[in-house]
Amino acid sequence: MNSNPFDVSQKVVVVTGASRGIGRSVAEGFLDQGARVILSARSESLLEQVREYRSDRARAFRADLAETDTGQRLCGCAIDAFGRIDVLVNNAAVTLPGAPPYADSTWQTTLDVNLTGAFRVARETANAMVDGGGGSIIQIASIAGTLGMPDNPSYQAAKAGLRQLSRAMARDFASSNIRVNTICPGYILTDMTRASFEDPQRRAERTAQTMLGRWGQPEELIGPCLFLASDASSYVTATDLFVDGGWSGKGM
Repeated sequence: MNSNPFDVSQKVVVVTGASRGIGRSVAEGFLDQGARVILSARSESLLEQVREYRSDRARAFRADLAETDTGQRLCGCAIDAFGRIDVLVNNAAVTLPGAPPYADSTWQTTLDVNLTGAFRVARETANAMVDGGGGSIIQIASIAGTLGMPDNPSYQAAKAGLRQLSRAMARDFASSNIRVNTICPGYILTDMTRASFEDPQRRAERTAQTMLGRWGQPEELIGPCLFLASDASSYVTATDLFVDGGWSGKGM
């Protein structure tokens, strides 16, 4: 038995949205801990990025989650490269804010990637994990899937749906030794949130909502993902882990 329950050095990990922000930090965090990682993203920069990593432990997979066959192809890539999948970090997402009246195109594009695309990847991964004896699926949602936020209903609906998808899949796949959990970040400084961060008023408003009095950094998602991927969380499933500096728990 491994004396370190947090050890992920023998894990095969798939990370979507891995070319920047949270996804990139988490993928590099797993690589630093010795895991083998499939990094998936739409960006062409992903290929150059992966060349910086050890070729025996990192592979790139360029794909758009809105495409119907991406989940199947991504899982096939991981199994061809490393023989199995132990962990999925389902992170890829888009955000297309817009005040009322809301556009149909914004709604559809957001749900195609953030919920339907994530579902397809999780479904194919879970089926592969059944054959491999189990695993851990980690869905990256948001506090926006729990709290009312302004001018982005499609993003909030998708992230709320992702939380419920996790509970449903946790129930259905528990007998196959597959755990499914959700991480709900608060405001993390990434390219997606940079415009808000660089606006002094919006930055101050969001900072004031937290107990810790600051925004999060992408690398602060590494620890929570390592925990949920490892045997340290072997009795944890169907759970939301909030990584938000205390935003969701703050009263006065």
